Formats: sequence, C-alpha cells, structure tokens
Amino acid sequence: MAHHHNTSVNLDEKFVFSAEIKKKLFILIGAGVILTIIGILLAMSTEHSGHGASHHASEVTSTLVADAHGDHAHADVTSHGEEAHASHGEEHKPVWALRLIKNLWHNNIFFAGISILGVFFVAFNYVAWAGWSAGIKRVPSAFGNYLWVAAPLTVILFVVFGHDLFHWTHADLYVEGSDHYDELLVGKQAFLNVPGFIIRTVIYFASWIFCWSKLRSFAKNEDIDGDTKWWHKSVVTSAFFLIIFGITSSMCAWDWAMSMDPHFFSTMFGWYVFASWFVTALAFITLIVVILKENGYLGIINENHLHDLGKFIFAFSIFWTYIWFEQFLLIYYANIPEEVGYFVQRLKSDAYTPIFFLTLFLNFFFPFLVLMTRGSKRLGIMLKIVCVVVILGHWFDFYMMTTPPVLGQNGGLDGIFFFMELGLGMVFVGVFLFMVLTALAKLNLIAKNHPMIQESIHHDVF
Repeated sequence: MAHHHNTSVNLDEKFVFSAEIKKKLFILIGAGVILTIIGILLAMSTEHSGHGASHHASEVTSTLVADAHGDHAHADVTSHGEEAHASHGEEHKPVWALRLIKNLWHNNIFFAGISILGVFFVAFNYVAWAGWSAGIKRVPSAFGNYLWVAAPLTVILFVVFGHDLFHWTHADLYVEGSDHYDELLVGKQAFLNVPGFIIRTVIYFASWIFCWSKLRSFAKNEDIDGDTKWWHKSVVTSAFFLIIFGITSSMCAWDWAMSMDPHFFSTMFGWYVFASWFVTALAFITLIVVILKENGYLGIINENHLHDLGKFIFAFSIFWTYIWFEQFLLIYYANIPEEVGYFVQRLKSDAYTPIFFLTLFLNFFFPFLVLMTRGSKRLGIMLKIVCVVVILGHWFDFYMMTTPPVLGQNGGLDGIFFFMELGLGMVFVGVFLFMVLTALAKLNLIAKNHPMIQESIHHDVF
C-alpha cells in the first residue's frame, strides 16, 4: 500500500546547538567527573584496608587458567594485570589507579570506533548510491568530529600509560636470559613494538580524518552551489575511504584491544570489534535521529526511515552475535591454550562471568526480541529504548575486552568501583555528544542538493 508524504518539507533546516543543550551536556560531564572522583576516593580508602585482596585475585586468575590447561597453558595465557607490572621492577600501582587508566583507555577506543563507524555509514551509502538515507546522512557525518579528540587522547594515553595497559611494552621480555624472557612475544616483536604502535595509530587517525574532512568539504560545497560534481567526488572519496577502512579497522582492533592480551590471538577479532562498533554507531545514529525528530527537526524523516534504521540495528545485532559465537565456538572447540585462556578468564570468574552473559542478553536477546516485529521498528519510543540498551551492552562488551588483561580478577562492577565506571562513561558520552552536535550545527541538517533527496522524501517500506 502506498503512503502519502509531505512534499513541502523544509530542506534548509539548521540544527541550533543552543545554550540550553550545552548546559545539559556540561552538567552531564560535571556529574561524571564528580562520580569518578567519589569512586577514586572510596576505592583508595577501601583498598588500603584490604590491600591483600588484589594479590589473591591475581592468583585466582592464574589458577583458573592453569586448571583448564595445565602449567604450560598457565605460562602462555595468564593475565598480565597488576601482578605483571610489579614483576617488571616498576613502581607498583594500586588497583584503583590501574582501574582509572584502564577505564580511560576503554572509553577512548569505544567512542573512537563509534565516530569512525559513523563516517563508514555515510561512505557505504554513497558508494551504494543509496537514496533513502540522504535525509539523515548529516547525523552520522557529524560523528567524525570526535576524531579530533580521540586521536591525541589515544596517543597520549599510550605514551603515558602504555606499560600499565600493554604487557608487551616491557623491554625485559625480549632480553634472552632474562627472568621474564618471552619467546612468543619475541616472535611478535616485528609488529608489537612501541614505535610501530604509535606510527600505525597516527596513520589510522590521519587517514580517517583526511577522508572525513574531504567528505565534509564536498557536502558544504554541495549545499552552496548544488552541482552534482560534489556528489560524484563524495562517491569517489567514499570508495577510497572504504578501502582504507577495510585495512585499518581490523589493524586498530589488533593494536588497541587484542594486544592487551598479547598471548591471545583470533583471526575473527577484527570483525568482532567492527561488529560491536558498527551496531553501537547505528544505535547512536537512530537515537539522535529520533530525538531530533521529536524536537521538531528532520521534517523529511518518516516512519519508513525509522523502520530501515531499526532493521539495521536488528540485522547487525544478529551479525555481532554470529561473530561472537563463532569466535567462542572455534576457540573453545580447538582448546588451544594461548587462545582458550581468553574465555577461561572471563567465564570461570566471579568478577566477569555475570557480565559475560549480561552482554549476550543486552546485545542479542533484547534487541532481537524487541525489534522482531515490524511495528516496533517504526515507533520512536521502542527505538530509543533499544538504542540505549544496545549502547550500554556494547560498552560492556568493550569492558570485557579491556579489563581482565589489566586488572586480573579485580575488575568486577560490584561495590564502590561502579562509581568510577559510571562517572567516566558519562564524561565520554558528554564529550562525544558535544563534538557531534557542534559539527551537526555547522552544516544544513539535510543534504538539500543531494541528487537523490526526492527519493528520501518519498521513501516507502512495504
């Protein structure tokens, strides 16, 4: 059945990043800072009174892995958290400090990935000559503005805290005859080395920011003179970006997340991180589009656009689950010590086992069941609920990737430490939204001269 759409929509809409919205974001960031400080103070006081617990927790990690695969496996896959840092002769950092450092890294790479996946959404829609998304493309395009924050922060965090986050950065691991000599990591040294890590990270961000800046420039020129040459230039640039992204997205996942467990490797890890980033980016895109629509913006958007966004979230939640299960199944079935330890540490643990299954519920069962019906994908309230759950669920997914290698069994979300996680999460959400909305206000909210804008206006899903 055909639907009648309003063909007199305002294509000159501009988003106003008002003082009221900025105030709310600053309150969110400020509240996050306060919660983080409270969490740090509470952690310092309780840790001082129970300082022996962290050492015991590290021993639990070792025992779990050793029990699963014997002493050889223990040598290969034991987490190199707090105990490892102390063993290399460095100043022993308290658990609260390691937790703070880890949370900074966790949130940083989580939101860096979301920002570049927003650009990815724009790029593949250009290459596909998609018309339905012409009316919303400015929203994901604005995500790239956060790269200006993520790029320096990633380098700074690695330079300052690399030894706390990445076990492979310790020099004595590569000295033959040393007590800590690690033959496996010596074999990976050609890739896992400090200069290489920094150079690759700079290349990732430089290439991403370059392509995003070009696409933004073309979009601005398209709004001014309406010449279709800007759309063609955008298609070519997007194709170039997708080639770069295909390489860098997996490599940055190896660098930023997988190498935190330097003895672990998975040929599916790049796809796994991509899937988690992408479905989270889709959730943020949908959430922002719905909220803008509810506040009188995006008159071009109708329930059919929401339906397609809902289908994207539904489909890629299933895709993420497929990758999650295949990685788990192949590794656990093969029972290879240097691989299976990743799951032993997270499954046989009081700290992580509840979160392990919570991520599966939040990221698969909930969006799958809620978005299964056609009607739910067309209702703003249902999409908002699902989007918030999906964003939270994949935040936990990255928590599970990054926490055990640094904190061992001290990484649960129970008790006072929850203040630190919640607080820093609020800070990063606030900064991310501030950068996105700043970029969103600089161009027209709708790509009015997009050659397929009429297709978006009359978009129908049968």
